[in-house]
Amino acid sequence: MTVARITEISSISPKSFEDAIVQGIDRANKTLKSLKGAWVKDQEVTIENGRVSGYKVVLKVTFVLTD
Repeated sequence: MTVARITEISSISPKSFEDAIVQGIDRANKTLKSLKGAWVKDQEVTIENGRVSGYKVVLKVTFVLTD
């Protein structure tokens, strides 16, 4: 029997939403083993001086629990 858990993480990038997603998954993979999937729960941009300065994503990450 396989048991999975879902955790929520956020990640910010100055480049793009895609980069924020990749950075978030890369960081989660350092701590959580057996990552199986993720989905974007929310996206947000930070604006400074009328220009986009950052891209934030909130991810739901699924990983399998191990013994």
